[in-house]
Amino acid sequence: MADFATPEWVKHAVFYHIFPDRFAKSDRVSKPSNVEPWDSEPTEHGYKGGDLLGVVERLDYLQDLGITALYFNPIFQSASNHGYHTHDYMQVDPLLGGDSAFRTMLAECQGRDIRVVLDGVFNHCGRGFYQFNDVLENGASSPWLDWFHFDNHPANAYEHSRPPGYRAWYNLHALPVFNTDNPMVREYLMRIAEHWVEEGIDGWRLDVPNEIKSEGFWEEFRERIKRVNPEAYIVGELWGESRAWLQGDRFDAVMNYVFTDSVISFVSGERTRPELVSGMGYKPWPPRSGVEYADRIDWLLEMYPREVTLAQLNLLDSHDTARILTIAGGDEASVRLAVLLLFTFPGAPSIYYGDEIGLTGGRPDRLARKSFPWDHPESWNTSLLELHRELISLRKREPALRTGDYTRLLATEDVYVLARTLSGRGLIVAVNVAESPRQVQVPLDGLTIATGEPVVIFGSAEVRQTAPSALSLDLPPREGVVVVVSLNRAG
Repeated sequence: MADFATPEWVKHAVFYHIFPDRFAKSDRVSKPSNVEPWDSEPTEHGYKGGDLLGVVERLDYLQDLGITALYFNPIFQSASNHGYHTHDYMQVDPLLGGDSAFRTMLAECQGRDIRVVLDGVFNHCGRGFYQFNDVLENGASSPWLDWFHFDNHPANAYEHSRPPGYRAWYNLHALPVFNTDNPMVREYLMRIAEHWVEEGIDGWRLDVPNEIKSEGFWEEFRERIKRVNPEAYIVGELWGESRAWLQGDRFDAVMNYVFTDSVISFVSGERTRPELVSGMGYKPWPPRSGVEYADRIDWLLEMYPREVTLAQLNLLDSHDTARILTIAGGDEASVRLAVLLLFTFPGAPSIYYGDEIGLTGGRPDRLARKSFPWDHPESWNTSLLELHRELISLRKREPALRTGDYTRLLATEDVYVLARTLSGRGLIVAVNVAESPRQVQVPLDGLTIATGEPVVIFGSAEVRQTAPSALSLDLPPREGVVVVVSLNRAG
């Protein structure tokens, strides 16, 4: 049992991950003339003109979908369409509508009980950041010199054929790394983080936090943020095993890419396109059997305290990966099975904008950052949209899917069965990834069916009770099902 608490609201949240330049744009935000057409193919450096008032105008859509929390890629002033080249952490980017649009968006979300989590990029900034720019202008005479790590003067900020002469993230000239050992830099970043929580945001998703090595930095960050709002969510972008970060002194949770790669490798299997997932921080390839998936999920669930597990940010893809439908070679059944496992897993499910309508995109990154096709609803995959609505609704109706116990019941080469149980109500979730039907006998692992017949509440399958502590399931090919039963603990 963990001796710390994670935010209660996160355990019941459904997140929607928004890339602001590409989600929605409003005529109420004026745009420069050199903005790319909304429906054109995304380019590496071009802007589409999405903004925060566009988000406001689509809140009805998001609320109808069942979304209760928004995670935004960076919204601060930045010379990049993705926002990770920050120029001013105290100003919302004018292309997104500036501070006034942010305040309107935040107020509208709060009025609908929709939480807002922002992306915190505190390891590095953009070369247009004021203090860094001063060093470019004044060299070794700049008073801001020790905010960064310089080797040479004059620094080489733009000639990419030569090293930059300063520490830069992945040696990219545009991304100078902060010297977080400098007390002034550290205090500056802490105050930025506190400021936006004081303004009303509900938490931070932290970009590459493992690259900040300064002793005690993240411990202080947590202490100061929780002092402003004890229910603020702190989630780190860490792609692998993260036990050291989740002991109650730093983060509440991480982006759960271990769950991501486990699901994709199982449900997509040989359909997975290896070239889209290789060289990344997660491992959706090679394929995993149902037994291998079950073992990996057991390992994942045992890794963290329950408080952490219930707050993990669970996802199938993001702005840093190819989209799930493209990874699976366009196979819709793979997506449907993955979404079922996502919404029946403990933690907060997160939908990357457009996945719910079948938006596609591979690599490089720009291809997975297409504009949402609001003006072309005929292109939407309405069956996937309905699937998301149905599973979000099911998760909201069934507390067991949010905070219930999780038990592995059965794993074979092609089938995985789990139970989520709470206060005598059990939901049996079964997935068959095979191309042919499977009949399985499912032991209930110390549980007994109390009263009534098992009822299918999602998907299609034949289900029969074959013993007080066993079910028989006839599963169609490439299908998932949720069965509700009344359960007692045996003995």
